[in-house]
Amino acid sequence: MTQATESAARREASGAEAFLKIDRLTKRFGIFTALSDVSLFVHKGEFVCFLGPSGCGKTTLLRAIAGLDIQSEGRVVQDQKDISGLPPNERDFGIVFQSYALFPNLTIRKNVAYGLQNRRMQRQAVETRVDELLALVGLADQADKYPAQLSGGQQQRVALARALAPSPGLILLDEPLSALDAKVRLHLRHEIKQLQQELGVTTIMVTHDQEEALTMADRIVVMNQGVIEQVGTPEEIYRNPASAFVADFIGAMNFLPGRVVSEGKVDCAEVELACDTGALPAGELVTLALRPEEVSIVGQGDRESEGQSEREKEGGNQLTLEVLYHEFLGPVVRLHLGPSGSEEELLRIELPAARARADEVRSGAPITVRLPQAALRVFARKAL
Repeated sequence: MTQATESAARREASGAEAFLKIDRLTKRFGIFTALSDVSLFVHKGEFVCFLGPSGCGKTTLLRAIAGLDIQSEGRVVQDQKDISGLPPNERDFGIVFQSYALFPNLTIRKNVAYGLQNRRMQRQAVETRVDELLALVGLADQADKYPAQLSGGQQQRVALARALAPSPGLILLDEPLSALDAKVRLHLRHEIKQLQQELGVTTIMVTHDQEEALTMADRIVVMNQGVIEQVGTPEEIYRNPASAFVADFIGAMNFLPGRVVSEGKVDCAEVELACDTGALPAGELVTLALRPEEVSIVGQGDRESEGQSEREKEGGNQLTLEVLYHEFLGPVVRLHLGPSGSEEELLRIELPAARARADEVRSGAPITVRLPQAALRVFARKAL
């Protein structure tokens, strides 16, 4: 957990006022409800990502915060000031769009200076501030060029410098990296995160890229169909998904059909598995969720957890399956497993390539795997 997240958690626990408060916000477009009763706190200095599939409402929420799409109901409070009805130019934020939105007829220097000049700052102060920002984003030697003369990554850095120029209390990033190629995107997301930490500016970023959210955010807000499914740190979201949707959307996940036999026991593939069934009654149809890296092969002592129960060490929670096919992915091999004699996939696991070679893993071979009790998450079948 980062320092910003720990600090935010302490403030929330003490009841301190959040820097940004979204209170029961709803947004309708005609008969379509894009956001439904959304509430959220963002604390000063946090980097928060709105994450979800296309059409989930994440961009609509960002635009409501900016005043670009005024909410139908609810409030937006920033720094203890109700800004719900204010136009964008009266709100304290800077924004960076996916398309950069730079002025093509202005030099890089003039693009960054644009907002400052509109605020009637003295010329010398503007020049000093622009020089500081261009140096900060590594473009001091590009000041007199035009946007078309720069790469996509450089243009996005100019857009970021322009957003930071007036020293806003909040930075809004609307999928700022999605138009860039993979290598540039990897480099720039590290730069943006480093810059945000250096400046300590509260930042909200919209993205559909889970890896982007996991690597950049202090907290992630997972959205689906206009509501918030879960809010938490990247580790919380990944390790303890609150719903089947979150489990499926974040990272790779195995889903296995089952039925609750009794408290703490689920029948899956004709094998009784020990897991936390919560309040689900016997007979309930459920879906078990398990990350590929959490599955171990019986006999791989080096992968067994010290926290395993005696039952697991003696052979509990085991399934014997057949390797339907395997994929070589460089450092790892992904195995697709199913019941013997069936072509239906039940489970995916990933092994270090060296381990797969040592065990002579091959298609058609039987393999016994262990599903650790602590790693199994149980969702009612209707939740999927």
